[in-house]
Amino acid sequence: MQRVGFLLKVKPDKIHEYRERHRAVWPEMREALSRNGWHNYSLFLHDDGTIFGYVEVEDSFAAVLASMDREEINTRWQTYMDGFFEIAPGLHADQAMLELEEVFHLD
Repeated sequence: MQRVGFLLKVKPDKIHEYRERHRAVWPEMREALSRNGWHNYSLFLHDDGTIFGYVEVEDSFAAVLASMDREEINTRWQTYMDGFFEIAPGLHADQAMLELEEVFHLD
Protein backbone atom coordinates (compact mmCIF):
# COMPACT_ATOMS: atom_id res chain seq x y z
CA MET A 1 0.00 0.00 0.00
CA GLN A 2 1.38 3.41 -0.98
CA ARG A 3 0.53 6.44 1.17
CA VAL A 4 0.09 9.64 -0.83
CA GLY A 5 -0.14 13.23 0.35
CA PHE A 6 -1.01 16.09 -1.96
CA LEU A 7 -1.80 19.80 -1.91
CA LEU A 8 -4.37 21.98 -3.64
CA LYS A 9 -5.53 25.52 -2.97
CA VAL A 10 -9.18 26.64 -2.80
CA LYS A 11 -9.94 30.23 -3.73
CA PRO A 12 -10.66 32.24 -0.55
CA ASP A 13 -14.14 33.25 -1.69
CA LYS A 14 -15.05 29.58 -2.35
CA ILE A 15 -13.99 28.03 0.97
CA HIS A 16 -17.45 27.98 2.56
CA GLU A 17 -19.08 26.45 -0.52
CA TYR A 18 -16.24 23.92 -0.86
CA ARG A 19 -16.93 22.72 2.69
CA GLU A 20 -20.65 22.48 1.96
CA ARG A 21 -20.18 20.44 -1.21
CA HIS A 22 -17.90 18.00 0.58
CA ARG A 23 -20.47 17.40 3.30
CA ALA A 24 -22.59 15.77 0.60
CA VAL A 25 -20.25 14.03 -1.84
CA TRP A 26 -22.43 12.13 -4.28
CA PRO A 27 -22.80 8.42 -3.39
CA GLU A 28 -21.85 7.48 -6.98
CA MET A 29 -18.59 9.43 -6.62
CA ARG A 30 -17.80 7.77 -3.29
CA GLU A 31 -18.45 4.36 -4.87
CA ALA A 32 -16.23 5.14 -7.86
CA LEU A 33 -13.36 6.21 -5.62
CA SER A 34 -13.60 2.99 -3.62
CA ARG A 35 -13.96 0.84 -6.73
CA ASN A 36 -10.86 2.44 -8.26
CA GLY A 37 -8.57 1.81 -5.32
CA TRP A 38 -8.82 4.96 -3.20
CA HIS A 39 -8.52 3.83 0.44
CA ASN A 40 -8.52 5.85 3.64
CA TYR A 41 -9.02 9.02 1.58
CA SER A 42 -9.19 12.26 3.57
CA LEU A 43 -9.13 15.96 2.79
CA PHE A 44 -8.00 18.58 5.32
CA LEU A 45 -8.78 22.27 4.73
CA HIS A 46 -6.93 25.19 6.32
CA ASP A 47 -8.68 28.55 6.76
CA ASP A 48 -6.45 30.05 4.02
CA GLY A 49 -7.80 27.54 1.47
CA THR A 50 -4.85 25.15 1.51
CA ILE A 51 -5.98 21.55 1.18
CA PHE A 52 -3.91 18.62 2.30
CA GLY A 53 -5.17 15.36 0.85
CA TYR A 54 -4.23 11.88 2.00
CA VAL A 55 -4.99 8.58 0.29
CA GLU A 56 -3.69 5.03 0.40
CA VAL A 57 -3.46 3.20 -2.94
CA GLU A 58 -2.53 -0.36 -3.83
CA ASP A 59 -0.82 0.49 -7.13
CA SER A 60 0.38 4.06 -7.67
CA PHE A 61 -1.21 7.48 -7.39
CA ALA A 62 -0.89 7.91 -11.16
CA ALA A 63 -2.73 4.61 -11.68
CA VAL A 64 -5.71 5.50 -9.46
CA LEU A 65 -5.93 8.97 -11.03
CA ALA A 66 -5.96 7.37 -14.48
CA SER A 67 -8.63 4.86 -13.48
CA MET A 68 -10.84 7.65 -12.10
CA ASP A 69 -10.30 9.61 -15.31
CA ARG A 70 -12.22 6.86 -17.12
CA GLU A 71 -15.25 7.25 -14.83
CA GLU A 72 -18.11 9.39 -16.14
CA ILE A 73 -19.08 10.32 -12.57
CA ASN A 74 -15.58 11.73 -12.03
CA THR A 75 -15.91 13.93 -15.11
CA ARG A 76 -19.21 15.26 -13.74
CA TRP A 77 -17.74 15.83 -10.25
CA GLN A 78 -14.64 17.60 -11.59
CA THR A 79 -16.85 19.87 -13.72
CA TYR A 80 -19.10 20.51 -10.68
CA MET A 81 -16.00 21.65 -8.76
CA ASP A 82 -14.53 23.78 -11.55
CA GLY A 83 -13.78 27.32 -10.44
CA PHE A 84 -13.00 26.43 -6.82
CA PHE A 85 -9.23 26.09 -7.11
CA GLU A 86 -6.19 28.25 -7.72
CA ILE A 87 -4.94 26.19 -10.66
CA ALA A 88 -4.02 26.74 -14.28
CA PRO A 89 -6.99 27.49 -16.56
CA GLY A 90 -8.39 24.46 -18.32
CA LEU A 91 -7.32 21.96 -15.64
CA HIS A 92 -9.57 20.06 -13.27
CA ALA A 93 -8.44 19.73 -9.66
CA ASP A 94 -7.51 16.07 -10.09
CA GLN A 95 -5.03 17.15 -12.79
CA ALA A 96 -3.40 19.78 -10.57
CA MET A 97 -2.75 17.94 -7.31
CA LEU A 98 0.78 18.61 -6.08
CA GLU A 99 1.99 15.21 -4.84
CA LEU A 100 4.24 15.36 -1.78
CA GLU A 101 7.19 13.11 -1.01
CA GLU A 102 6.79 11.00 2.10
CA VAL A 103 9.90 11.55 4.22
CA PHE A 104 8.85 9.81 7.45
CA HIS A 105 6.32 7.23 8.59
CA LEU A 106 6.01 5.85 12.11
CA ASP A 107 5.03 2.18 12.05
